Amino acid sequence: MSSVYIGLDVGGTKFMVAAANQDGEIIRTTRASTPGKREDDIELLHQMIAEVAGESEIRGMGAAVGGPLDWETGIVSPLHQPTWIDVPLKQIMESRWNCPFYVDVDTNVAALGEYYYSKERISRLLYITLSTGMGGGFLIDGQIYRGKQGAHPEIGHQSIPFRSMNPAGVRCECGAPDCLEGLISGNAIRRIYGKPAENLSPEEWDEVAYNLGQGLRNLAAIYAPDAIRLGGGVAVGGGKKFIERAVEVMKEHLNLVPAPDVDLSCLGYDTALYGAVSIAIHGLDGR
Repeated sequence: MSSVYIGLDVGGTKFMVAAANQDGEIIRTTRASTPGKREDDIELLHQMIAEVAGESEIRGMGAAVGGPLDWETGIVSPLHQPTWIDVPLKQIMESRWNCPFYVDVDTNVAALGEYYYSKERISRLLYITLSTGMGGGFLIDGQIYRGKQGAHPEIGHQSIPFRSMNPAGVRCECGAPDCLEGLISGNAIRRIYGKPAENLSPEEWDEVAYNLGQGLRNLAAIYAPDAIRLGGGVAVGGGKKFIERAVEVMKEHLNLVPAPDVDLSCLGYDTALYGAVSIAIHGLDGR
């Protein structure tokens, strides 16, 4: 019997599930909109897993889920799914499918996807997702950096010297003033400019890039990474020109540490799904 590894990208509005071989080559994928109720969501995930696995034995599973969550116990309470409170996802999946199951915050998992699927192994890699919100994961030799008591660092909630055409529209959902996420995320862009990112003018994109560049300056100065990779709808939609402008701003204000290599994710919109496959194969400790 053939065997596969399963990756789950558990989002607030859609689920993506993939089956891959031992080498991480994705064989089958499926996606579906979320029903929105905990029991229905879990049952749909089971159906999607069965669909991509087919008759193959499942050797391991990995999942990218929004926080907060406990990556060790596998209990998740993603904010974007209000009916998911203290869901014992690891226990549910291991009981149903009789295989190891790993889960972590989606940005950590995406960082691991970038690490394992890139053409080179980057020793100190910072992955940033810029989409509806903003977050990131920092890896040191393929190991996830975790903060005090296992806390997930929230890079989107740094304060920066920002520019804004509409300062009254600048606010962050966390409640703190001047957060980077409250300036450049998809939700922030809609509040500040009154339209989605894809409709921004060149001048508006330049302002978002300036603010991103100030944030990258802070992250480069504090983490001193070898490379920064950006994914998510806003980053991918902004494209190379957007990233290049942000890098220009970063370098203008970065004096004491080497500037990291900064580019878009090599995996486009599916970084978290590839990361979920990666942890299904390698686990969360990289072994």
